[in-house]
Amino acid sequence: MTSTQEVPIYKRSLYSWVFKTKWSLQLLLLLLIFAVVFLRVLPLEIQKRIVNEVLAVGDVRQLVVYCLIFLLAVVFSSLLKLSVNGLQTVIGQRALTDMRRDLYQHILRLPLSFFRKTPTGTVVASLVTELSASANFVGAAIAVPLSNVLTLVAIGAYLIWLNTLLGIVTLSIYPIALFVVPLVQRGVNNWNRRRVDSSNKMASRITESISGISEIHAQGSFQNEERRYNAIIERLLKIRIIWTLYRYGVKVTNNLFVGLGPVVVMLLGGYLLMQGETELGSIVAFLSAQEKLYDPWKELIDFYQTQQDASVRYKKVMQIFEGQTEFTLVADRPPPVPHRGRIEIQDLEFVTPNGIKLLDQVNLTIDAGEHLALVGFSGSGKSTLAKCIGQLYSYTGGEVLLDGRSVASIAKEEAIRSIGFISQEPFIFSGTINDNLLYACNAIDGFPDRDDTNEPINLDDKIAVLQQAGVFVDILRFGLNTVLDVQLYPELEERFLKVRANFRKNFGDELAEHVEFYFQDNYLFHSTIIENIIFGSVQDNQALDSLEEDDAFLSFLKEANLHLPLLETGADLLTQTVDILGKEVPRDSVFFEQTPITPEEYDTYLELAAQLEGSPLSVSTLRRKERLLLLKLAFRYVPARHKIIDLQPLLEKLILSGRHEFRLWSEEHMADTVSFYRDSEYIRSQSILNNIFFGSLTSDSPKVEDRVNQCIVQLLIEEDLLEQVAAIGMEFEVGTRGDKLSGGQQQKLSIARVLLKKPKVLIMDEATSALDNASQSRIQNLIEKWKGSTTVISVIHRLDLLPSFDKVAVMKSGKIIESGAPEKLLAEQGVLYELVHGKKR
Repeated sequence: MTSTQEVPIYKRSLYSWVFKTKWSLQLLLLLLIFAVVFLRVLPLEIQKRIVNEVLAVGDVRQLVVYCLIFLLAVVFSSLLKLSVNGLQTVIGQRALTDMRRDLYQHILRLPLSFFRKTPTGTVVASLVTELSASANFVGAAIAVPLSNVLTLVAIGAYLIWLNTLLGIVTLSIYPIALFVVPLVQRGVNNWNRRRVDSSNKMASRITESISGISEIHAQGSFQNEERRYNAIIERLLKIRIIWTLYRYGVKVTNNLFVGLGPVVVMLLGGYLLMQGETELGSIVAFLSAQEKLYDPWKELIDFYQTQQDASVRYKKVMQIFEGQTEFTLVADRPPPVPHRGRIEIQDLEFVTPNGIKLLDQVNLTIDAGEHLALVGFSGSGKSTLAKCIGQLYSYTGGEVLLDGRSVASIAKEEAIRSIGFISQEPFIFSGTINDNLLYACNAIDGFPDRDDTNEPINLDDKIAVLQQAGVFVDILRFGLNTVLDVQLYPELEERFLKVRANFRKNFGDELAEHVEFYFQDNYLFHSTIIENIIFGSVQDNQALDSLEEDDAFLSFLKEANLHLPLLETGADLLTQTVDILGKEVPRDSVFFEQTPITPEEYDTYLELAAQLEGSPLSVSTLRRKERLLLLKLAFRYVPARHKIIDLQPLLEKLILSGRHEFRLWSEEHMADTVSFYRDSEYIRSQSILNNIFFGSLTSDSPKVEDRVNQCIVQLLIEEDLLEQVAAIGMEFEVGTRGDKLSGGQQQKLSIARVLLKKPKVLIMDEATSALDNASQSRIQNLIEKWKGSTTVISVIHRLDLLPSFDKVAVMKSGKIIESGAPEKLLAEQGVLYELVHGKKR
């Protein structure tokens, strides 16, 4: 783990990042800058000599030499300038990376109270956007001022050397500009601060709205959110316009002073030339120098604006994150003895920054291995007490002792090794199931090892906690629904093929009524016609939806004598659908379950039905668009589902014979895109489950699906593949904040990751609230087995679970008003009795 910085990041100055850069890069930068400055001045002398020495005598050879020197100076100056810019970029981007790393490290360690008052959008904007300007300044902090000041000094010295009077008068303009430009820049800085504030407010507004989008939709508060957002962006519009105008004012002021230079040269220089006190070449050099003075002067002004902008943003960001962690992160030495789990709470108080007392003189003792239930009225302080014990909140009075040592003084590394915390609203991070399962253990590994007693976590440990948390079946399903990566698991294809054979052999007769297995010579009545023709898996399944538009495939249908029968089938489906549903049927999917026509398409097909009505079907009379519509219907036809017509025996026979012809045709037209169903081959584009099952369910009954899963799990166990499938399932990507998991799955996974850590103290803040009663009971039965070995503190609402706890503490208004064995408190018929029964006897 990264050691704590001697100086907190919010106290570091912007310039500290400049000197943090490697000195080898800075030294190389200095050498390049000196070379660039020399090459900037050299062309001035070359111009003077060409005018005074070469043109006067007509020396062509000397002209060529001087022009070559001029050209080389320009080329090398450009290359060196590019190198300087490249080094600036490297230095700036490294500084940005360091800033983001150190600030993120600092943010993660700030107290939870900071995040309750600081919008997420402000944190995001600070890390992503606001630090960029500071990093740009760090990259340019040495190169830009040094190179441009040296250029100005060198050119100024050269001009004074050419003509002292003209040089001094010409350069006198710039000190005046140095006084005027900062005056305008003050306005830039003032409005830039306002711009940063408004931008942060806008980011926070957006973040809050998107986070609460469900509530916005539920309440229909679109206009209210729009008004709040529009007020911010209107203010930001005004601020940005004024800020931009001030920035343009700086540039205009600068250009004004720069434009005066040539006027002075032409006026005074022309007079001196007429008086014979200077040469024409010197005047040319002076005019050329004015242009060369403009570039470094402009870069200095731009750098000044960058420095001011970066300074404003940097100070603003560091002010936001000013503060330190509430707890020591790493202890100077390991704890004297391993924790046993005894907790003593003495006169504990917790007062919020705005003066609200959430805990008031709380006293409680929990012996090591004892299980305590925290119950009470809503807002009584149960969760606050749990967080104070778990070192999530820093209490403001009293004491919490863990095995006689203050929780407030225990280092964070020691606390997370001994205390496990499961919250009511668990957070699942993006990544895999496995990443989230190991999250708590990896956190421990991030601290320096104090001993070598911790055994590495293996697959058996993971499976055990997943089973205990009740999420193992879901992990298996994720694994079975995964498309196998043969590069990672080259040996599993043959083993899954063996499971497929055993599944059909052992359970084929039992499941024959509910499963339609894939046999080459059998028609699949629960699959579409197009799936029956292909009898395989297409890599791009969307291609199946447009096959009727493929001219090559249409030619194949004609060669296989399938084109006309399919048109007739489509026409029959259309006619029967219109006859049964009529024209006025509501466009609701429930009325279209027996037909391959969707509600959205029905009006189009009604027009086609009107054309077919009363006239026999003739391919020659149908336009291409109409034929394609009929073919689309035929392709979708599933005999077992669309019972408005029967599958004609002739069409069934033609489709079965057409399967072989399609395989031959696909070798030329769909090479490497179709994996055909063969008993002896693994279908690499299909999931593991589909490869084992090798068929389709004919029933939607959950009991049938459960029985199929039981059979497959049994076979996986027999073939010693269950753990392998579970390991594959653990690589399932859970999505952003676990959005691919249900609420129950998220909570079970959060429970499993803490169980895997095996803490001596387990704190559960309504940790099973999102689970059904059966799952809650399973977790409670598991935890009950830990009595005597693990101290458990559980905030609960289900009071029927009280008998499984050794002790119960009843809270009200931040105080413990009753505590003791649950049966004892119930017998006394006090507050707990009132909570359980709803009234006093």
